Amino acid sequence: MRFCGVLLVTLVTLSFATTMQAQAPAREPVGDLAQVMRSILFPNSNILFDTQQRDPDAPPAEAGTGTVSATFASIYTGWPLVETAAIALAESAQLIAMEGRLCQNGKPVPLGDAAFMQYTRDLVDVGRRAYEVAKTRNLEAMSEMTNEVAGACENCHAEYRRYPDENRCTAP
Repeated sequence: MRFCGVLLVTLVTLSFATTMQAQAPAREPVGDLAQVMRSILFPNSNILFDTQQRDPDAPPAEAGTGTVSATFASIYTGWPLVETAAIALAESAQLIAMEGRLCQNGKPVPLGDAAFMQYTRDLVDVGRRAYEVAKTRNLEAMSEMTNEVAGACENCHAEYRRYPDENRCTAP
C-alpha cells in the first residue's frame, strides 16, 4: 500500500513537471543583436541619460491625442520609469548572451569570447546599480550613475563595433 502511494506521488510529480516544461516559452532568439540593442537597450539607456537634463519628479507632459503611444505616454513616468529602465538594462544581458543569438551580419554573438561575456556581466552590474540609485530618487546621484552606464556601453562598443560592418560583433 505504501509503495502505491509513493508511486502515485511520483507519477503526479513527473506529470506536473512535464506539463510545466511544455508550457515554458520558446528559448530561441527572435531578433538579431542589433535589433535587441535598438529595441531594449537604446531606449532604456536614454531614459536614464534623460535624468541629466530632466528631473523625473517634474510633472509629466500632457498625453497627446491620436496615437496609442501618444495617449498612453504619460502613464509610466517619473522615478518608476527610471527604475524600470535600469531593470531593463540589467535583464537584457541575458537576451544578448542567449544561445543562438546572431549579430546583424549573421555571425553568431561571440559567447565564447571572455571579454564579451565580461561586458554582459558589466551590463547586469551597472543596471542593478542604476536601479538601486533610482530607488533613492537622488537626481544628482542618478545623473552621475549615467556616466557608468555610458562607460559600460562604450567598453563593449569600442571592442565590437570598431570594425567595418562585415566584421562587427566578432572577437578581434
